[in-house]
Amino acid sequence: MSLASLAQRSGELFSSCFGRAPRWMVAAPGRVNLIGEHTDYNEGFVLPMAIELYTVMAGGRHAERSITVHSVTTGQTATFNLKAPIRPGDPSWSNYLRGVVAEFEKHQLKVGGLDAVIDSTLPYGGGLASSAALEVAAATLLEASTGQKLEPIQKALLCQQAEHEFAGVPCGIMDQFTAVLAQENNALLLDCRSQRATRVPITDPAVTVLIVNTQVRHKLADGEYARRRAECESAARSLGVAALRDANLKDLETARQVMDPVAYRRARHVVRENDRTLEAAQAIQAGNWERVGQLMYDSHDSLREDYEVSCPELDLIVQTAKSISVKEGMFGCRMTGAGFGGCAVSLVKTAAVKWVSRKIKEAYEQKTGNHPMIFSSRPAGGARILK
Repeated sequence: MSLASLAQRSGELFSSCFGRAPRWMVAAPGRVNLIGEHTDYNEGFVLPMAIELYTVMAGGRHAERSITVHSVTTGQTATFNLKAPIRPGDPSWSNYLRGVVAEFEKHQLKVGGLDAVIDSTLPYGGGLASSAALEVAAATLLEASTGQKLEPIQKALLCQQAEHEFAGVPCGIMDQFTAVLAQENNALLLDCRSQRATRVPITDPAVTVLIVNTQVRHKLADGEYARRRAECESAARSLGVAALRDANLKDLETARQVMDPVAYRRARHVVRENDRTLEAAQAIQAGNWERVGQLMYDSHDSLREDYEVSCPELDLIVQTAKSISVKEGMFGCRMTGAGFGGCAVSLVKTAAVKWVSRKIKEAYEQKTGNHPMIFSSRPAGGARILK
């Protein structure tokens, strides 16, 4: 579904729910990370791009000091009072919104009463940053309704803080920064320490970004994400550095004998992944797609072996991709996102997209009995006010 069609549907749903046309309508994209996984909270480098799947919010003012939001995805409606301090509550998805509103209030940005509808083409739990898209869409709606525009980085950090405080997920900055800062036909090389984003053009029509959703529910595996972050912090302490961004392979090998073996493997992934990410950005700019593809395969192997966040379904997709040669149309493939399900991302020759998609689909269905969701996307732009 196009963004225009999604926006039209959202407006119609708002009218059906609240009996009037929406005053504002906003959109925020999901993202796919080409390479640079689990490096963002280690103050390293990531290379994401926004995708042409969106969360749209349609909203209108009302006189009461409360917010009522209906989710098309869940069929649930959440209402929370603005007269008292905002706390986490049910349904759980509403905490992303509660957190954004609470952060606005904390920054002395007064929020009035609102009715809103949330609609999305992003698969929930697919590892495509649906939570960040929701947070950034909510912040963009509040900007429109209050007339108080935030600086882009301030907005991204506000949304990240909302996820930390209200959803309990200690995420890095990648997802929110991508949803806010992305530009069409560009990936972002994001330095997660300096918060500097450098555009990396992806304009070659002969190359397509192909995304495969395993349809395995992405649940952050009962706290495994937070555990990985704690393991990285432990590794950094063992190495005597502020963050694993500051470590190198020589330091790591020197300290190996005194490090916990698990922390050592986590750190080895992060150090090598930072190097891969910087090299991949240079290779994209040089049009060296075969090298980018090999770096993607190396990234997946590291995520599977050292970071232990892959799963059989993701490994199956990557193994299938490896069986397709560059000559046949496949440059490279890897899992993307936090792991334990979700999506794989690949770089494919545009002329071979249909054949490659069919090959992956047939192999996946034969081995798992499940149907993957396969789609392509150009690098999309960031959050925007549609109305």
